[in-house]
Amino acid sequence: MKTNRILVVFTVLLFAALACQTSFRPNSQLPNSQPPVVVPTNPPPISVQAPVNPAAEQDAFTALYQRVSQGVVAIQVVTTQGAALGSGIVYDTDGHIITNYHVVQGANGNQAEVDFMSGFKTYGTVVGTDLDSDLAILKVDAPASELHPLTFGDSAALQVGQTVVAIGNPFGYDGTMTVGVVSALGRTLDSEHTAPGGTQPFTAGDLIQTDAAINPGNSGGPLFNMNGEVIGINRAIQTTSYTSSGEPINSGIGFAVSSNIIKRVTPGLIKDGTYAYPYLGMASQNQLNLDEIKLLGLTQDTGAYVTSVVKGGPADQAGLKAGSQTTSVQGMFAGGDLIVAIDGKEVQTFDQLLAYLITNKSPGDTVVMTVIRGGQKQDITVTLGKRPS
Repeated sequence: MKTNRILVVFTVLLFAALACQTSFRPNSQLPNSQPPVVVPTNPPPISVQAPVNPAAEQDAFTALYQRVSQGVVAIQVVTTQGAALGSGIVYDTDGHIITNYHVVQGANGNQAEVDFMSGFKTYGTVVGTDLDSDLAILKVDAPASELHPLTFGDSAALQVGQTVVAIGNPFGYDGTMTVGVVSALGRTLDSEHTAPGGTQPFTAGDLIQTDAAINPGNSGGPLFNMNGEVIGINRAIQTTSYTSSGEPINSGIGFAVSSNIIKRVTPGLIKDGTYAYPYLGMASQNQLNLDEIKLLGLTQDTGAYVTSVVKGGPADQAGLKAGSQTTSVQGMFAGGDLIVAIDGKEVQTFDQLLAYLITNKSPGDTVVMTVIRGGQKQDITVTLGKRPS
């Protein structure tokens, strides 16, 4: 399966970088045994949940759309490859618009057309880009009456199963609203930022997975909670289905950049045009299966196993150790550190480790890694660097 950027492209298509039923039966009565004595008791009260009121639910969605849709814009971009569509959100009354980097990537003159829900249209200039989380900032000159900044929520407070709403410009149908749930939290994708050497991309983390219908053209548009707060910006879908023209089709697996990353990154993009992410200088296999755990001789099933360390990088300087002992599986080396906590917080997967770093830490900060090495726990202090260009 491919993870596809959800940007409509006319002329040349651009792609981007994810019961067992148990029955209970009482013991059968033994032959010649006496039947049990049944003592009458007052039955517990029955809790009856009130049925959902469809009219009230409908009114909630309608009210949400009316309240926030004026802060959503459609974006049209012309590049040397052709014309493309995306979405964006109004960030402030100064005219800053947030969208995805891949929406405005290669825009002629570093400009894009921004269309407001009222019908007002203007050009925006790209003033900041973040390839790591696939974000970009446009600056527009628009009347105050057109600028309706949206409110950002706390993505760390999200729970799987919460209702979410996406509004955007799929296939050029501006102002389209779709509804779904939070399917998972803390996902990762390849970023648009390639690591030194040009062979592997860095990882974008703390992504929200949703089944709200997201399609080409939704890129850069908001994902709302039911309070009307932006809790993410829709970035990509994972699919195996495509239209006759080769455009990816929603399959119920979409990804959005979390609001807590957006809130952290945006001020820097507006002020400096760029944002610096913390850098460990190590790689990890996110999850290991039971055979791999046994092969590596690990003493627990969870944690981030260090598969490689960049020479001279922060992890290397701190003494973090990668696997180096050959095993029966080619390319898999035993003897590496298993990171089980960072700053006292449990680490079950590399996704969790990365999400903690990029939402809480900056270059120059220190973190304490708790690792299992040789069956023993030990703490290693790492001074974080800056992701290299």
